[in-house]
Order: sequence, then structure tokens, then C-alpha cells
Amino acid sequence: LSRAQRPPRWARGIRRRCGGCDRSPQAGMAAEDEAELSLLECRVCFEPYGPDGERRPLNLPCGHVLCRGCVGALAGAERQRLECPFCRRLCGPAETSDCRPLLQLLELLGPAGGGLASALGRSGRGAAAAPAGLGLRLCLGGWGSLVNPTGVAACPGSGRLAVAHDGKKRIHVFGPSGVCLRRFGERGDAGNDIKYPLDVTVTSDGHVVVTDGGDCSVKAFDFEGRGVLAVRDGFCLPWGLDATPKSEVILTDSEAGALYRLAADFRRGELKKCQMIRSRLVSPRAVAVCQSSGAVVVIEHLKGRGPSKGSTRVTIFSAEMDLIGQMDSFGLNLIFPSRIHATAVAFDKEGRVIVTDVCSQAVICLGKPEEFPIFNPLISHGLTYPVGLTYTANNSLVVLDSGDHSIKVYSSI
Repeated sequence: LSRAQRPPRWARGIRRRCGGCDRSPQAGMAAEDEAELSLLECRVCFEPYGPDGERRPLNLPCGHVLCRGCVGALAGAERQRLECPFCRRLCGPAETSDCRPLLQLLELLGPAGGGLASALGRSGRGAAAAPAGLGLRLCLGGWGSLVNPTGVAACPGSGRLAVAHDGKKRIHVFGPSGVCLRRFGERGDAGNDIKYPLDVTVTSDGHVVVTDGGDCSVKAFDFEGRGVLAVRDGFCLPWGLDATPKSEVILTDSEAGALYRLAADFRRGELKKCQMIRSRLVSPRAVAVCQSSGAVVVIEHLKGRGPSKGSTRVTIFSAEMDLIGQMDSFGLNLIFPSRIHATAVAFDKEGRVIVTDVCSQAVICLGKPEEFPIFNPLISHGLTYPVGLTYTANNSLVVLDSGDHSIKVYSSI
């Protein structure tokens, strides 16, 4: 069709977002193609990205990506400030930068096109074969229900999901079917209120533990929403956390560059021990504990030099906190020809390290600690800005997507 005959941009957006209800194999393939296309097109004008001109993809400081034409249109005639259409963060056009991962992906696909999955599969030297496919089983939340979510965790026993976000009540608890069961953690200055949640975990005895960046504390609640414990002393900026099978909590302090082990009797609201177990880390944030081996993996955020915005490093320790493996964005770039910026990390039931990558909007398996790192893409389309990751007891993969304020649950097909 000529441009004059094509449907308007808003209509094409509705068609793409509402399609895929038919579950026939042909419809499934079409929906998959649409998902791949959505990664390669601007989410404002729905035009495909290109290497040059108005269609060139640009990063906003918040991490969302728009084409150059839409950046100019949103900035207006004066071209001073623009508001991100997804997260509402203000920035100047001069703060944007080329989205290198998308540009490299466009180069990989070439003028003839091709599937995103096939491009990922052939791009890494020594890349492992893709595992059995994961299908999107459930999508929860969305703008209005969740606001800029920052952390997600699964209850080992009940299958419930706890999500930390920036709403009036900071913690939402969802049941296995996706129904919101409870909201708690008021936004405020009282002792058990949550000012700014950074991450959340759920202990094996059923307590929700949250890191609060607002008052640099760690707070614990039962599943009814009652505050049972708040630890405020000794932290500079507690950030990521994960629970061990013994209901202890491993947490990072981003400003102190340290890793802590917190032991408490949450039922009685008594802190037993808060011990630094590793120091001299560089801005550690996300952390995960292997439930079988006790190994700990941490994502460090390295400082950038010059115009660079920095990179990330994935560091693995044994249960005794001995260094097992370490790889930064540069080293991973030798395996996958695109800059990887890891934001969340988890262990699957086999003990493999899984990370989210906001550059390629993907979930990637880096292998077991003894084979780390390999490159094995698990989810390569359908994500916008993945910032959280966890596994449920039935081995479903849960991804927190801050880009569209949702939780996406994937199961094996």
C-alpha cells in the first residue's frame, strides 16, 4: 500500500496491541512476528527503526527508546525539554544518545529482514543452543495498578507474588491466578511506612522484606501487611535482597559497596544478627541466592569514564563467600556483540544464573557457576524495560517490566 492508503498510525498501534487473540498455530506465529516487530519499531509512531535520519533509535536517560523524529516532535519547536511518554521523566534532547543495541540488531538483520530469535542465535561466538521455548502465561498490573515497579519476589510455599512499586500502597500481593489479594505499606513517614521501595523478597516462613531507600532501612511485614521489624542502623543505601532457605536475608548496600547477611525472628520481630559478609564491591544492587547450593550472585554497577554511562558486572560467590566467577559488560560483549546492561538476577532450579538486560530488552541465561559465562537467550521479545526477576515454586519465570508497569509470567511451552 502507498502511504496514503495505509491506516493511520494510531490505528496500526491498536491493531498490533490487540491482535493475537486467536490461538491457532498460524495466529501464534503471527503474534510472535508482531512481538518481534514491536521491538524494532518506535512505540510512539509505530514506524520501524532505521539506521539513519528520523527513524534512528535514540535512548532517553530513563532507558526508554524513541525514534529521532518522535524525540524532536515531543521536544517541540524550542527543543528545550521533553517528557518521556512512558515514565514521564523530563530530559533535554541533548541528553539522548544512539541506541547501539538496536542499531547493531538492525545491522544483523540486514536489509532482507529476518527473525530476531535467529539473529540472537547466530550472533554469539560459542553461544549455547536455545532452551525449550517459554510462553507468556500471565500478565499482571499495568499503568494505574502498578507505578514504576522496582522489585518482585515469589513466596516459596503459596505461589503468591509480592511487588514493590511507587504507588500509594507500596506492596501489592498477587495470587497464583493473578488476582490482587492485598495492598499494604503506606507511603509516609511513620515507622512502618515505606518511603521509596527498592527491592522485595519473601522468606520461607512467609514474611515480606523490603529495602527502603527513603530512610535507608530494611522493613519486614507479614502477608496481612502488619509491620513486624524495621532495621535502620548501619546501612548507607540498602538496595537488593534475596532470602535463603533458612529465612535469612542476603542484601546489598550500594553506597557502602558491601554484602550483608541478616538473620531475624520475624514472627517475634527480633533482629538476631546483621553481619557484613563481603566488602569492596562496586555499587552492588541486585542479588540472588541459589536455593540448592547457597551460591550468591551480585550485579555491580561500574562507574563510567568520560561520556560513558558505566557498565555492569556479574559476580558469583560460593556459599562460603569465595569468588567463583566474574564478568563485566566488556567481557560479555566478547560473547554477544551488543552491550549488555544487567539489572536483575536470579537462579533457576538447576542453579543457572539468569539476568535481565535492558539494552536488548531480553532475559539471558549465563549458565551454572562452573560454566559461567555462556550466552543463552530465554526471552528475546515482548519486554520493554525489565528490572526484576524471580522463579516460582513450579518453575515459572516471572519478569518485572518497568517499561509498561507489568509483571509477566512465563512457563515452558
